[in-house]
Amino acid sequence: MTPEAVQQMIEQDMPGSRVEVQGDGSKFEAQVVSDAFAGLSTLKRHQKVYTVVGEHITSGAIHALTIKAYTPEEFAAR
Repeated sequence: MTPEAVQQMIEQDMPGSRVEVQGDGSKFEAQVVSDAFAGLSTLKRHQKVYTVVGEHITSGAIHALTIKAYTPEEFAAR
């Protein structure tokens, strides 16, 4: 699996989000900026992203996914 494929999956499931994914084929790091994260805890944000890629984690296509999830305001303040 490519970083671009993971990015596309997340963007399709979370319209309007900005997604950047880096990785080496089975281990990835995703930075996701979305209004959908407003009011959610870090755990709930991660669960939202894992729901999108869950079947690929289960199948082994994705071995590990590190997520950094921000609202647009949080990202701008970084």
